[in-house]
Amino acid sequence: MNHNHKENLLLIFTKNPVAGKVKTRLAKDLGDAKALEIYKFLLDHSVNFTTAVNATKEVHYSDEIAECDIWDNSIFSKKQQVGRDLGERMEYAFEKGFEAGYKKIVIIGCDMYDIETLDIENAFEELQHSDYIIGPAEDGGYYLFGMKSLHSKVFKNKEWGTSSVLEKTLKNLKNDQVKLLETRNDVDVFEDIKDHPAFQKFINS
Repeated sequence: MNHNHKENLLLIFTKNPVAGKVKTRLAKDLGDAKALEIYKFLLDHSVNFTTAVNATKEVHYSDEIAECDIWDNSIFSKKQQVGRDLGERMEYAFEKGFEAGYKKIVIIGCDMYDIETLDIENAFEELQHSDYIIGPAEDGGYYLFGMKSLHSKVFKNKEWGTSSVLEKTLKNLKNDQVKLLETRNDVDVFEDIKDHPAFQKFINS
């Protein structure tokens, strides 16, 4: 067994793909059905680029665990998110991971198209030298967060989904070694995809 599997844990937070429940801000411009199609497209991408990552991989579902879906049970273990808001849910997942003995834990969502296996591998690498790693999103949040021991403050007193999340998180970590990855764009609103080649098929169909 590869050594990294014992040490590295990748947490993948996903929403159950239900029309009207996913990508609600995209749905304002494109409708619920299209928004769901786009989310499924992002999920497919997420499965593809995470499959090759050299780490233990857990998929954490928002509402209920789907035993038979695009996440292969032999590659991904499946969990239920626990907590009232995103912060509590993330903290719980990290806490359980550290309790299980993992040394480096990275969390991502399924809202990114411009991210590859290598980005995740690099994040684990960077955690050798830093206490925390953050992938800033263009909207003021983050698309990736990683750490080597549980720091609960980063999950508290945040308005999740707003532009202040990254700034407040960095304030919590001002005395720590934090490595910032390059800023990327996650897919939340029509502006995020309107000029992106990969999404034209959803817009023009």
